[in-house]
Amino acid sequence: MHDIWNPWHGCRKCSEGCQNCYMYFLDAQRGKSGADIYRTKSGFSYPLSKDKNGAYKIQSGEQIRVCMTSDFFLEEADEWRKDAWSVIRERPDVVFFLLTKRPERVRDCLPYDWGDGWENVFFNVSAENQKRADERIPILLSLPFKHKGVMCAPFIGAVSLKEYLGSGQIEQVICDGENYSGSRPCRYEWVKALRDECEEYNVTFAFVGTGRRFIKDGRTYEIEGSSVQAQQAYLSGLSYKGRPIKFKLCDRFGSPVPGSRLYQPHFREKCGTCGMRIICNGCSGCGKCDSR
Repeated sequence: MHDIWNPWHGCRKCSEGCQNCYMYFLDAQRGKSGADIYRTKSGFSYPLSKDKNGAYKIQSGEQIRVCMTSDFFLEEADEWRKDAWSVIRERPDVVFFLLTKRPERVRDCLPYDWGDGWENVFFNVSAENQKRADERIPILLSLPFKHKGVMCAPFIGAVSLKEYLGSGQIEQVICDGENYSGSRPCRYEWVKALRDECEEYNVTFAFVGTGRRFIKDGRTYEIEGSSVQAQQAYLSGLSYKGRPIKFKLCDRFGSPVPGSRLYQPHFREKCGTCGMRIICNGCSGCGKCDSR
């Protein structure tokens, strides 16, 4: 996917949401261990890569999800994080989506020139159940970030965010069920209740996937394939578009990037019923769909 940057790979399981980690599952399919942590070689400088004409492959205004096969604030990655911050610093025109289960480590891992936060960093914590929401979100709210969000994935228990949404700091909530081996169920009533809270506070709620086991009205649905799960999430009508998130992006000289120069996501016909669309970076135009 063109919107993912993995400067390192591998992780240590640290909470209930890690039990059936998709990265561990996929690594095992390749005969590898997800517990092996290493800095990626060709992928480390991906946000700085350019095409044959000298233009950045990642365009101004794109949003890049960081460390989707690890955790940006993983202790074992401390020696590499300074270089990763340097990459993020060089692209103040791109939004970097950070997600962690380790918010207690964040304050000591920020770069020297962080100040009250960088406009191009969207910081999120995982909240797979109420216990982890109550543990991590107060830390999230105390940290100096311009943009903050919560990801309830895998959504394995009911979560109420009402007391935190009232702070006005949380700009987006993402919800997704669990996939792959040993998937625990996601319940419709959990998703609906969380969606209603987000609507009350006009915060975008993205229900991006049902997971493999989805329970509604007492019936368990076995839904195979992430694309089908995303479609069913869309058809549920539970996503909600709240107040817009405004990232004040600039070029490397500090000048604001005009709207006319910002990346505009484009989609294919099949994207129209995908739960990810509400937060998606759009089609990369790689041509793989046309070749199938």
